[in-house]
Amino acid sequence: MAGHAFSRRAFVAASIGAALAPVLAAPARATGRPPFGRHGSPSARLDARTLYVHPGDLGDHTTVQAAVTAATGAGFTLVIAPGVYRETVSVGAVDPATGLPGAAGSEMTWIGASDDPRDVVVVYDNANGTPKPDGSGTYGTTGSATTTVRTDGFTARSVTFANDWLRADHPGITGTQAVAIKVQGDRSAFHRCRFLGHQDTLYADSIALGTFARQYYRDCYIEGDVDFVFGRATAVFESCHFRTLNRTDLAGAPYGFVFAPSTAVAAPRGYLVTRSRISSAAPDAYYKLARPWVPGSDTTARPMLTVRDTRLDAGIDAVAPYADMSAAYPWQSQRFAEYRNTGPGAVISVPENRPQLTEEEARSANRAAYLGDWTPGRGC
Repeated sequence: MAGHAFSRRAFVAASIGAALAPVLAAPARATGRPPFGRHGSPSARLDARTLYVHPGDLGDHTTVQAAVTAATGAGFTLVIAPGVYRETVSVGAVDPATGLPGAAGSEMTWIGASDDPRDVVVVYDNANGTPKPDGSGTYGTTGSATTTVRTDGFTARSVTFANDWLRADHPGITGTQAVAIKVQGDRSAFHRCRFLGHQDTLYADSIALGTFARQYYRDCYIEGDVDFVFGRATAVFESCHFRTLNRTDLAGAPYGFVFAPSTAVAAPRGYLVTRSRISSAAPDAYYKLARPWVPGSDTTARPMLTVRDTRLDAGIDAVAPYADMSAAYPWQSQRFAEYRNTGPGAVISVPENRPQLTEEEARSANRAAYLGDWTPGRGC
């Protein structure tokens, strides 16, 4: 399977280091811990379920994973100071007896303390084909994730999730999927977050086939090249910015695909993109809007994607915006549709290549219909 590019790593480290400097230099309070921002500090703790992460050892923990591990029950909040956290993070250990995550980590919230997602970056560089240190094989797509969220009720605000693995740095590796975050829990919400990577950046999935997971992304920035938003979740992307990256390793189009949903056939809803924008750093028409992913683990999948009221810039191939991932599962047999999109990438020149919702269908293609009895918080 399937932001701002990393060379990219040096640029991110430098910019985040500059943002961190004022925090480290701030006058200490009586506890010796500086303020993190308007969300408070360890010296102004809201309750015992608020944990503070600071890379300079001025909080409760210096790594995000250490704070997650310390959150032994439900309902914890992590306030994360500006910094680059180079680590992998797993929220919600799976019970081997049931195959499901336990209560620890559920209803967890991560808050980037500065309110600017560029200041708080959780990043690592594993790929599908990266060998494991113990010699037991490679990580695979799921194992490549920098952050994995298995529990329900997860919320993140003003955090960057990144995977800065680069093809050019590893010419001998063919498994180039490199996930920034895999989200499997129900009622997962991301506000003002960034998701940076290349192939398979954001894995919006569920914990198991037959388990529906609702996810909400608001005011987020998501970048990549191949299938960089993919999986079987029921996910709403509202007022988000998707960015297709330029590539120097390919001679011609297509450079890649924005979406690759793998919606289960029994799921009434897949991905909904509304009031958003898709821009591109690549030549005009070098990207497809989507292709359906029917994985070997679910050959009955019927991928679903609706893009509505969204601006598609010239990087999207307006003549043929969809493609097959496998000839056995043509995109025309899936649940792909658009409605009232604008921009040069949304021009309808070949109507049969761009299925459109009817007015009646459009009335039920909204956040409330997709998320049901769950209303995500405002994220402020």
